[in-house]
Amino acid sequence: MKKIFLLFFTLLISVAGFSQGVLSLFSRSQDFLKTMEQEKFQEAQAFFDESVHAKISPENLQTIWSTLTTNYGKFVGMDVVQSKSEGDYFTVSVDAEFEKNTQGFLLVFNKNEKLIGLFPRQLNKVPDYIRPAYVDTAAYKEKEVYVVTPGHSLVGVLTTPKKGTNFPIVVFLHGSGPGDMDETIGPNKPFKDLAGGLASKGIASIRYVKRTLAYGGEFNKAFTVKEEVMDDAAAAIALAKNIPGVDKSKVFVFGHSMGGMMAPKLALQLPDIKGIVLAAAPARKLTDLIEEQNKYSVAQAKDTTGALEKQLEEVLKQTAKTRFTTLGKMKPDSIILGLPAIYWADLNQYDQVATAKKLAKQKIFVAQGAFDFQVSQQDFDLWKAALGKKSNVTLKLYPDLNHLFIPQTEKGDLSQYAKPGSVSETLVDDLATWIKAK
Repeated sequence: MKKIFLLFFTLLISVAGFSQGVLSLFSRSQDFLKTMEQEKFQEAQAFFDESVHAKISPENLQTIWSTLTTNYGKFVGMDVVQSKSEGDYFTVSVDAEFEKNTQGFLLVFNKNEKLIGLFPRQLNKVPDYIRPAYVDTAAYKEKEVYVVTPGHSLVGVLTTPKKGTNFPIVVFLHGSGPGDMDETIGPNKPFKDLAGGLASKGIASIRYVKRTLAYGGEFNKAFTVKEEVMDDAAAAIALAKNIPGVDKSKVFVFGHSMGGMMAPKLALQLPDIKGIVLAAAPARKLTDLIEEQNKYSVAQAKDTTGALEKQLEEVLKQTAKTRFTTLGKMKPDSIILGLPAIYWADLNQYDQVATAKKLAKQKIFVAQGAFDFQVSQQDFDLWKAALGKKSNVTLKLYPDLNHLFIPQTEKGDLSQYAKPGSVSETLVDDLATWIKAK
């Protein structure tokens, strides 16, 4: 049962695992291929460590590129598939797209960010991202920005409408764990869908790489949601207010999953935020969700032997150990179910529902998919019971949407995240209408 427990717990708090400095390697990989495309093979060789120059000459690189373009046509672009540490080296897997075909490559870097190897690799089997039909790329522009806090700089994308001024802006907050700026899961990119959809309707946004992705090495010690979410969210909001063309009085926060859980606290600390979106936001404790996910997993397995039920009992004993609000004799960095003790204590002291009830003037939109098996309708019902009579609150349950707000035909399981889909256009329309309403 431990295997099942870890599967669902990891799904809740993590979407990807990358090491510190990986964004720089992504950029280096892209720059290398651009240099090859420009046929500057002497400069391309300079990307390699001098120790391998004898084996990888400009002539070798020219031959490689000539063969590729002869067979596949003009170079179109590249997608990074994954990156990981291999001892003293770092590998970046990319899919290089040409006019007629796509070729996979494995780029191997040393600690000095110099290439020491370039190898062909089998193509990534994950389906391609599909841009939603409701996204009008001609209606907006995108620009690289940085969310900066002391000792940290997180790359992000600012998406702004091409027409109009004094437009609203939305800051996106991820779920728990590492996450890229698009909140990518398999071929799906919920934040990218939402940013494009809202921008097509005249609403700007900022989405950024989460600190747990860009600075993963810092999260092997004691930390709380302050370091994971709050500090960077506040910096992103400050950045949003200074974007040319933005109406500073119309800054909104879209919090997904854990981001939605923390959004009320952020709104209480920053009362000039116009409104917050609680999208698939837990109304209960994190422990409650982990337990519910595991119970759902066992039920889906339809095990007739009773073995999984017995294993579930052991899992519930382990999760019960996270139900504390003070450390007592525990060390802050003691690891419990993959997270430091101080994280559990801090999060368990927080009541997101009670905090949201304190927000009298700021707008609140609670959105929930009925086919969400990570954060269930039970959480939506708790939000509705607590906030349903408040005039500043809008609640909507979407009967056919999952945790990513992508339409489904059933509640299902993990396999749905491997299939490409788009955030519901209905949700995008509802958000745009709510944001623009006075």
